[in-house]
Amino acid sequence: MTAFRADYDRAAVHPSPNHGERVAGRKPDLILLHYTGMGTADAALDWLCREESQVSSHYFVYEDGRVIQLVPEERRAWHAGKSSWASEGDVNSMSIGIEIANEGHPGGLPHFPDAQIEAVIELCRDCGERWAIPPSRVLGHSDVAPVRKVDPGERFPWANLHAAGVGHWVDPAPISGGRFFQQGDHGQPIEALQSMLSLYGYATEINGEFSPALVGVVEAFQRHFRQERVDGIADFSTIDTLHRLLATLPRFS
Repeated sequence: MTAFRADYDRAAVHPSPNHGERVAGRKPDLILLHYTGMGTADAALDWLCREESQVSSHYFVYEDGRVIQLVPEERRAWHAGKSSWASEGDVNSMSIGIEIANEGHPGGLPHFPDAQIEAVIELCRDCGERWAIPPSRVLGHSDVAPVRKVDPGERFPWANLHAAGVGHWVDPAPISGGRFFQQGDHGQPIEALQSMLSLYGYATEINGEFSPALVGVVEAFQRHFRQERVDGIADFSTIDTLHRLLATLPRFS
């Protein structure tokens, strides 16, 4: 792909050939955050710009806060893969993808530098304002692809983003004792949990069975919203945090 003018005025342009039309002219109304999960930032950027990789993102953020745009926002970048949110399956057509240079789980979940997070916040705010994307529609890859993906990981500072007006957040309930639900359980309480997760946007079958798939969805929720412990067990802390998130979503408040 030839050069194009950056949509975000602080971004340099490094075109990727991997993109297409947004289906049915869909406008982006979701921002999806990823980590690169590779050893170096330059290697990750190179891969996103190789035709044979068949992957891309709209933006790439270096550790020092430099922002690169790979694909025009009006185009459909290939970053989400098989995924869904709020009953919609073509996440690529409805999202802006941002790759954040970080080795991720393969590299021991290293810290995200302050300069990098500040750049991500400013980029998300700019995209959100231009496309009227609400804070609650800023998500992680693991939210839209539970089990299959775990990025940007449980050390990503979602609370810091929320404090700057990016993303949806409530302080997670403390981890304590009490009743909990786990794989193998079944019945009405599990159905209620599945319904709440589905209402929030997670792809969850509502059948009253705490299956391995539901474990993955609960882990994805914890990885974003209850990061202290990611174990796939629906304890009081997890359920209470989910309930308060639902109560503060604009459509439920």
